[in-house]
Amino acid sequence: MSVTRSATASARRAQIITATIAVIAEEGFGHATFARIAEHAELSSTRLISYHFAGKDELVHAVVAHVFERIGRFMYERVAAAADAPGRLRAYIEGNVEFIATHRAEMKALLEILLGGGLPADPAGFGKASSHVESILREGQADGVFRDFDPRVMATAVHRSIEGLAFLLYAEPDLDTTAYAGELVTLFELGTRA
Repeated sequence: MSVTRSATASARRAQIITATIAVIAEEGFGHATFARIAEHAELSSTRLISYHFAGKDELVHAVVAHVFERIGRFMYERVAAAADAPGRLRAYIEGNVEFIATHRAEMKALLEILLGGGLPADPAGFGKASSHVESILREGQADGVFRDFDPRVMATAVHRSIEGLAFLLYAEPDLDTTAYAGELVTLFELGTRA
């Protein structure tokens, strides 16, 4: 019985998180009330949200964690498949751009949360992304395939260039994301190679 209840609770939480992402992406962070989320999720009452989340802050934390977890899974497969540091850097850039381009509701919701001041003080995934890129860059330097540069500065530049795409897509939804990824790959291949 508890396994069924746990599965049901997990499914309900996922339903609420999905509805929250959709409401924030469509209507903005300020309009994401429990009433709008319940309506979008076709829940009979906002109490079903309150049962699973203590308040809007906890729900927003869950949304941010959910999106970062999806990005992490998506990226791990691509980066791990690359044979060397230049390949991992390329996979990191192309994979992130692909995720942003194909998961627009999630990315727009994150952007709305950020711009609306609802981002948790220490969201899961922030800082980790730059440190993953920094590890790739340090590996490439150790292998002699990347030139001497400050890996933290370069990792920050890579990460911020990718994050900038979400802002661009907000203003220009028809932007060619494949070309964007190609330009970033070229920029950072030229900027890092020995």
